[in-house]
Amino acid sequence: MIISKIKKISEHIELHVFDLVDLTPEIIDQIDANIVEICEGHSGTDIGLVKSIFLNFLQSKDYKSQIGSVAEFFVHLYLRQSGFKQEFLFFNLEEGALKKGFDGLFSHENEKYLVESKSGLDSTTGISHKRKLKEAYDDISSVISGDGKKSKNNPWKNAYNHASHIDVNTEKSIRKKIKNLSDGFDKGNFNKIEEFNVVPCSSIFITKDWNDEISGQIFLVENSFFENFKSKSVKAVCVTKATYKSFFEYLGAK
Repeated sequence: MIISKIKKISEHIELHVFDLVDLTPEIIDQIDANIVEICEGHSGTDIGLVKSIFLNFLQSKDYKSQIGSVAEFFVHLYLRQSGFKQEFLFFNLEEGALKKGFDGLFSHENEKYLVESKSGLDSTTGISHKRKLKEAYDDISSVISGDGKKSKNNPWKNAYNHASHIDVNTEKSIRKKIKNLSDGFDKGNFNKIEEFNVVPCSSIFITKDWNDEISGQIFLVENSFFENFKSKSVKAVCVTKATYKSFFEYLGAK
C-alpha cells in the first residue's frame, strides 16, 4: 500500500504527498491487483499480456513521454487506493496514441474529478512540486475553457468515449453529464474551472542519490499558494520517485 502524508489546507483543499523509493513487494502486489483494470478496465486480459503491451508502448515513446506515462500510472494507482473510481482507460482508444484533453476523469461520492499529471527530473533547473502543480492546474483550466495549449479539441468528447466503453462500467448518470458537457463544448459553451473538482498532480524523479528535500519543500509552501486554485475542490497529489527504470523491470524489460 502506498503511504502518503495528507495536509488539509482548507475545507476544500488537500495536499497528498508520497515517496516511492523502491517498488516493495507490497506495492508490486498492489500493482498486480490493479494494472489490468487501470489499463483496460474489466477486460479480463491476462496480466502478463497487459504488462507486455504497456512495455511495448513505453519503449515506442521518447524519454519525456516514458516518464510522463509512468508518473501518471502511479497517480491512478494512488487514487484508486483512495477510493476513487476510474472512469476511463489508461490505454487510449487510439492504439499507440496519447490521450487528448486532461489525463483522466474519476468519480467519488457522486462527484466528478478531473486529473492532470505533470512530471520531470530533479536535474531540471528550477523544478519543484509547486511549479508542476501550477502547470497541471492551468492545463485543466485552459482545456475546459476551450483554449487548451496542447489541444483545442473537445476534451469531453474523449472523456465520453472512454466512459462509454463497456469495460469501464461507468454509470449512465455520469455518462450523461459528460455528454452534456461535450455537446455544450461543441456549441461554444465552455466551462470555468470553478465548476469542477480537480486533481493536479506532480511527479519528480530522482536521478542521483535519494533525498527528502523535494517532498519536504512542498509542505513548506504557504497556504495562500493553494488557495489561489479556485476550483470547486482541489486534491493536489505530489509524488517523488527514485527511478522509473524499476517499473520497466516490473513490466518485464530485459
